Amino acid sequence: MSTDASAPAATVSVAVSALDLGALLCSRVCHDVISPVGAIVNGLEVLEDENAADMREVALDLIAKSARQASARLQFTRLAFGAAGSAGARLDLGDAEQVVREVVEDQRTTLDWSLPRELLPKNRVKMLLNLVLLAGSTIPRGGVIRVTGSGEGGAMVFALVSTGPSARIPQGLEALVTGVVPEGGLDAHSVQPFYAGMLARDCGLAIAFAQDGDTVTLSAR
Repeated sequence: MSTDASAPAATVSVAVSALDLGALLCSRVCHDVISPVGAIVNGLEVLEDENAADMREVALDLIAKSARQASARLQFTRLAFGAAGSAGARLDLGDAEQVVREVVEDQRTTLDWSLPRELLPKNRVKMLLNLVLLAGSTIPRGGVIRVTGSGEGGAMVFALVSTGPSARIPQGLEALVTGVVPEGGLDAHSVQPFYAGMLARDCGLAIAFAQDGDTVTLSAR
């Protein structure tokens, strides 16, 4: 079965104030880093416990691993959600690859990045990073995310192909990227795809989804 959402949505409802959007993005960042930071705190508590001397090596390993994870997520969110330079700034696709690879790749998921090292307008790179997160959400059991582009500079467009078992387009995702606010409002989870759609529209692009078996294709053109 194949679905294609390349046609523009009939209604785009952007009903979120700048203050609310900023607050929701801050909540999303906190959500992303609270787990590794909490693990660091737990590890330090073990080190301070004189009765847990035999767990010292485990605690040190937990602290080191969680600190790397927190750092990777903060670097990613700085580019994907933050200002990342002044208005009109350009960002390096090579830097984007590095930060997104640290966040997306794990024992289940591989990132196949086939983009040149090139400077692109800031919001185009921010949009791409958010698209990788969306692509990851379509393969809940892991798989491969292939990132390709065509065109040059500020005219570059992207295609992300995710392949993995139980691949699917999450319910409500397509509506969120078109700017439709859910009936219950946005939260720290749904704000990310909503923001990805805002970035795409700012770049003059439309995000589309298509599925064929265990492959989901996400494009921004």
